[in-house]
Amino acid sequence: MPENPKLAWLRAEAAKLPLQPGVYIMKDAQHTIIYIGKAKQLRNRVGQYFARAAKHPPKVEKMVEHVDHFDYIIVDSEFEALVLESSLIKQHKPKYNILLKDDKGYHYLRVSLNELYPRITVCHAKDKRDDGATYLGPYTSSYLVREAADEACKAFRLAVCNRRLPQDIGKDRPCLNYHIGQCSGPCANRISQQEYHESAENAFAFLKGGNAGATAEMTRKMHEAAENLEFEKAARYRDTIAILSRIAARPKVVDAALEDADVIALAQLTGRACFQVFSIREHRLTDREEFLLDGVEPEDAPALRAEFLQSYYSMRETVPHVVLLDALPEDAALLERFLSQKAGRKVTLRVPQKGEGLEFVRMAENNAVHKLQNSLNRTDRSWKAVGELAVLLGLPDPPHLIESYDISNTAGSDMVAAMVVFRDGRPDKSRLRRFKIQTLADQDDPAAMAEVVERSLRRRLPDGDRPPDEKFGELPDLILLDGGKTQVAAVRRVLDSLGLSIPLFGMVKDSRHRTRAIEAGGREIAIQANRSVFTLVSSIQEEVHRAAIGYHHVSRAKSSLSMKLTQIPGIGKERAALLLREFKTLAGIRRASVEELAAVKGMTRPAAEAVYAAFEHDDPAPPAE
Repeated sequence: MPENPKLAWLRAEAAKLPLQPGVYIMKDAQHTIIYIGKAKQLRNRVGQYFARAAKHPPKVEKMVEHVDHFDYIIVDSEFEALVLESSLIKQHKPKYNILLKDDKGYHYLRVSLNELYPRITVCHAKDKRDDGATYLGPYTSSYLVREAADEACKAFRLAVCNRRLPQDIGKDRPCLNYHIGQCSGPCANRISQQEYHESAENAFAFLKGGNAGATAEMTRKMHEAAENLEFEKAARYRDTIAILSRIAARPKVVDAALEDADVIALAQLTGRACFQVFSIREHRLTDREEFLLDGVEPEDAPALRAEFLQSYYSMRETVPHVVLLDALPEDAALLERFLSQKAGRKVTLRVPQKGEGLEFVRMAENNAVHKLQNSLNRTDRSWKAVGELAVLLGLPDPPHLIESYDISNTAGSDMVAAMVVFRDGRPDKSRLRRFKIQTLADQDDPAAMAEVVERSLRRRLPDGDRPPDEKFGELPDLILLDGGKTQVAAVRRVLDSLGLSIPLFGMVKDSRHRTRAIEAGGREIAIQANRSVFTLVSSIQEEVHRAAIGYHHVSRAKSSLSMKLTQIPGIGKERAALLLREFKTLAGIRRASVEELAAVKGMTRPAAEAVYAAFEHDDPAPPAE
């Protein structure tokens, strides 16, 4: 097959390039820039695109097909090439470069320090103006941004009303916020313009630099005011410090070792990729973003990470001290230098090997994988079955997370339960949870079901100073109980008491223990006519039943072993549990010497001798392997 003349010409042109660092600019027949890249040696890098029989990823292959000609710019170093490449990409937004949208859905904190009476407000990216105010951001979470603005205004007693200042000063009495100590009352001239502006500057420092620095500065000013006998001013600083202390005492998500960092992880599947970004500021997880990219292959990962980092931080106003990654990008040292120059200080790219850093990288990886799976699986049969189930049950949206519960016991003894989770119609094995019934002595399946569901849900809800248990997972979109109307009624009362409106139904079985229908508030919804829904619900019911039965068997076996041990003089339930934890089985205990038995925490020499003697009269121990 004859070679494409255009490709041969491009290869010849590439061979004329110098072996120097630079930026190459690919253009199509309409002279539109379609790709911009950097190179340590222009001739070698550009020549790779047009080499004979070159194998490129689909995205690069498509780009090469559209290249009509290219330009280039020679620079003095590879680092200068990276800086220039970043600037040109931001300016021209080429089609085949990674372009992360930084407008839609983003919010900023606006601080109008250019005004006599500054305000702190929240604005959408599209409303950002060159108006002399200072903007912090962008942030993806509007809730977190509004919470930060509210905290700052309350802590530093800034006005949040609609009164115009200084025009409206003295025209009316101060509003309720002044009387409850959340505003300094500039509208009624209760604070000087200079003091109010100083408070706004302190609030800005708090938003930009965090709680610790603001508290230290307020403490210094409080002592200074007290020494100058300005006791009213000192009291205001004292009140501000108290508010800042309450803010700092709120539950934190991250260990103190992670103070200022971004955590970035990549997941790839079937030509698609997802980057997950967690932003950690002042020990707290403050923001989360995710970016889906198409036309990428696993072997592109190092270059993909490099291009993503460059694009992501090019559209950010701030860069943290540390960026934690699941793997290092291509040209990591060069990127570190690029980010350090942007930040005006040292920035480190690091792949953590242990500790909380590794835990957060794994959490970011997990979120990236799930986001990717969700984006790809919503057209498969599992997701279709979830959609059909939602229609059948009258739900407004297909349930992303379905939780199911089942109880297992033997005549009221060894009562246990299990919870399984289906994510987008598929079992999520990592979310399996097992429970021992704690409040019932006799068999009462509805009461046991209510206890288990309440314990499970409460773990996901904040309680005073205790934050939600993130390891237990988010709240479900649908709960299916292995049981009928009595179980559903008992759990409904639990949901009402917790103030939750999660859709709740039961799974009813026939006489042969097969899924028959769904219980919905005293009426049954037939599902056998819908094959997809019937298969999904049957799978859920079988999965949760198997989990509950399996845990019940384990619990009974442990109880049986424990009962046998407690028949030995000097061995109660606690010592029996300690022995089983140490030696795992009766055979293991039987093989143990008196010294090994006595070495178990909580055991005494007489108790160890009693156990040894009891097993000496039992069946002989098998020879050690």
